[in-house]
Amino acid sequence: MQRAGKNAGLAKRLAEVLKLAIEIERKFLVDAKKISAVNFSGEEKISQGYLSNSPTVRVRLKNNRGFLTIKSSTVGISRQEFEYEIPASDAEELLKLCGMNVLKKIRRKISYGGHVWEVDFFEGRHKGLILAEAELKSPDEFLELPAWILKEVSADPRYFNSNLVKNKYPFGRRNIKRSRPRRKKFL
Repeated sequence: MQRAGKNAGLAKRLAEVLKLAIEIERKFLVDAKKISAVNFSGEEKISQGYLSNSPTVRVRLKNNRGFLTIKSSTVGISRQEFEYEIPASDAEELLKLCGMNVLKKIRRKISYGGHVWEVDFFEGRHKGLILAEAELKSPDEFLELPAWILKEVSADPRYFNSNLVKNKYPFGRRNIKRSRPRRKKFL
């Protein structure tokens, strides 16, 4: 009898660990003009690269701390995620292995409607792209949207970071603000 009790306890703990390993998040395009007036609570510089896409294996350097993350395929807005802290020097070396498959962004956080929103301002070849994410406890949890949200892209694979890293303008050149107006062509 005691053995069954130990196995039941082990099964319960395993279920808790697997539940903790589920990431449920919604992702949105952000209006650059409206977000410019927002006061954020903090800022992180992030470089992240991808070693594999199936499963997704990501290496990240965030404020001089290294992380290795393994993610399953996304089902709806959920997927399994396992993240481990690694030495920053290891993360730097692993990022070198990623070659061009590296994203650079500034992440800022804000609390709104009972959720912590992470807003990513992309740099480099993705400059001009701003995405916001909010993690949820369940897929059907209510999420109050701030005024600076343009549209939801949670189910659009073009906005998965593992796909963004492969494409220069996955969100379309027309969405990038030009520093100069277009010239009119005269015939």
